[in-house]
Amino acid sequence: MPFTENFNTVVRETEQWLDRLVPPEDAFPPAIHQAMRYSLFAGGKRMRPLLAVAGCQAAGGERAAAMPFAAALEIIHTYTLIHDDLPALDDDELRRGKPTCHVKFGEDIAILAGDALLTLAFRVLTDRSLFPGVPAESLLALARETAEAIGSTGTIGGQVVDLEHENATALDPAILEYIHTHKTGKLIALACRGGGMLGGAGEDQLSALTEYGRRVGLAFQIIDDILDVEGDEKRLGKKTGADKRMNKMTYPSVAGMKASREKAVELIDMAIRELEMFGEKAAPLADLARYVAARTL
Repeated sequence: MPFTENFNTVVRETEQWLDRLVPPEDAFPPAIHQAMRYSLFAGGKRMRPLLAVAGCQAAGGERAAAMPFAAALEIIHTYTLIHDDLPALDDDELRRGKPTCHVKFGEDIAILAGDALLTLAFRVLTDRSLFPGVPAESLLALARETAEAIGSTGTIGGQVVDLEHENATALDPAILEYIHTHKTGKLIALACRGGGMLGGAGEDQLSALTEYGRRVGLAFQIIDDILDVEGDEKRLGKKTGADKRMNKMTYPSVAGMKASREKAVELIDMAIRELEMFGEKAAPLADLARYVAARTL
């Protein structure tokens, strides 16, 4: 299936799954469900669902097998965005071109909307009726790996270290790589690996998918750093220059723009090489890696 057609199909089915899984806006209490749905359906690239489905297909699985997991990933990603935008963290007022959740609904409801989304994701991951034919032990393993990827040694850990190193006087490349590979990269690597698990991947294949996801995740965040310096606010749907205003450690601030671009290109090339064992089945993953690079390079 051509890349754009595959992209559009997965995005459309992800939206359908999200609409199915999240209570309607008028479900009591409506305030929380309105906030959840507002942030979930505010737009976005749906990159993590795309990676999950492509990982499943690379391992020989069908798209349908990965769709509930893909939706759960987008639910988790949206929770991280809501909390990341809060005044206590990055204090952003725009997300995907719209007022952030706390601006629209208040900080209290935004916090609870993020909490509710995270909780919902694990209800999805542990509902065997959504994963016909998948053994219970496989779903348990997937839920465990999801928790590990987004917990205190994963996404949240990366967020904590990011906060701790605002206004840092010494720019440490090792700390920067930890922040990016955990805050952003862990969830992206999980998408690829989890999709592979649902597609029946063996250990060697899972290792390759994980490494692919790790490299793409780091490249994705480096490019985000670059776009925060020179991106178009209308295209990005958020204000640029936030990293500089908050004196955050970024790849451009540590290595410069030229070296940052070169690093992103190198990571994308390395990620694509990880896919050799899958042959043509991994073409969507290779296309996604190139799409990540094409955002700015």
